[in-house]
Amino acid sequence: MNVWIRNEGSATVCMAPRTVRGWAERMLRAMRLDTCELSIVLCDDATIHALNRDYRHKDKPTDVLAFAMRVGHAGHLAAGLLGDVIISVDTAERQARAHGRSTDEEVRMLLAHGVLHLLGFDHQNRSQERRMTARTDALRAASIHPAGHRADRARRRGKS
Repeated sequence: MNVWIRNEGSATVCMAPRTVRGWAERMLRAMRLDTCELSIVLCDDATIHALNRDYRHKDKPTDVLAFAMRVGHAGHLAAGLLGDVIISVDTAERQARAHGRSTDEEVRMLLAHGVLHLLGFDHQNRSQERRMTARTDALRAASIHPAGHRADRARRRGKS
């Protein structure tokens, strides 16, 4: 599995790339996408604003963008490439404060949300939104406690 992380823009990105890479790797493992390649960009509002304007024709910053390689008419050509997830750390910090949680938690949620978009999930209606929220929550949990983590720990202590 290859997970590429890049910091871009002028914001002081307070996220450790190693930490974000670990979250992403555990998410991909949980979905059995160990052989896939994912690119993650941690950026500021100015950078994501330009991308949102140029690619989505929305002239404002956003929290996360996902550019999928495996969906669409030529998706079969991408094989192991999932795509790119771009996260505005500026927006994540504001949203974290507004929701009373840490920036790490907000970025982890945005990463899970972006990865699901890469896989074709959307939230255009209530049913899709409920499904995507449940999947996002499951990936957030997997990013901290990989599947089997508790069972492995219990076995080592002789409690299985």
